[in-house]
Amino acid sequence: MKHCLVVDDSSVIRKVARRILEDLDFDIAEAEDGKQALEACRDQMPDAILLDWNMPVMDGLEFLTTLRRETGGDKPIVVFCTTENDVAHITRAIRAGANEYIMKPFDKEIVEAKFQEVGLI
Repeated sequence: MKHCLVVDDSSVIRKVARRILEDLDFDIAEAEDGKQALEACRDQMPDAILLDWNMPVMDGLEFLTTLRRETGGDKPIVVFCTTENDVAHITRAIRAGANEYIMKPFDKEIVEAKFQEVGLI
C-alpha cells in the first residue's frame, strides 16, 4: 500500500482528501502546515504528498523547496492542491519540484486522474 501525506490547514480538506485517497488504496498521514509535514517526512518519507499552498507556519512552496533538499526528499511525488491558479504560481510550484497541480475544489475523479498521470495508481 502506498503512503500519502495530505498537507492542508483545513481539516475539512484533509478529511475529504483522506476519504478519496483511502478509496484509492492509499495509507494516509496528515499535517496541517509545512513544518508538521517536514517532520512527518523525516519520520517516514511518503510515496506521495497532496500539498496546499497557503498555510500558516510554513507554506507549501517553502515546504516543497526544503523537502527537495532533504535526504530522500526527491522521491515523493508532490501534487499541489490549491486555489492559486495563475500561471505564475503553477510555474513556481513546478520549478520548486512539484510533479502536478490540482485546483480546489476537487473531487475523486480529478484526484484519481492526476495520480494516474504521475504514475501513483
